[in-house]
Amino acid sequence: MQIYTLKTCDSCRKAVKWLKENQIPYTEKAIRETPPSIPELHLALEGAGGDLKKLFNTSGQDYRLLGIKEKLPTLTKDETLALLASNGNLIKRPFLVSGGKASAGFSPDICQ
Repeated sequence: MQIYTLKTCDSCRKAVKWLKENQIPYTEKAIRETPPSIPELHLALEGAGGDLKKLFNTSGQDYRLLGIKEKLPTLTKDETLALLASNGNLIKRPFLVSGGKASAGFSPDICQ
């Protein structure tokens, strides 16, 4: 399991704590410095039922400053995933990858 986190993110800290308490081995990556790859984002998109908006940190400053809400309807899926892969601040955290599945935001279900 890989978990992409931001040190100052409460949700990320809670997810890491849960993984430790449940003795689930993981590798932690800094989401800003090493954003998830496009194939990993594709997995999360599948898990989100194809809803691209569910991959975004919609409360983040980058989301607002870049006007993503207005741009998203005009972007293709590939353009959107490339944008996310280039800016970890835009991705909903924590981002987990495990066993051929991925999730933007923490869900213990991905750990099963």
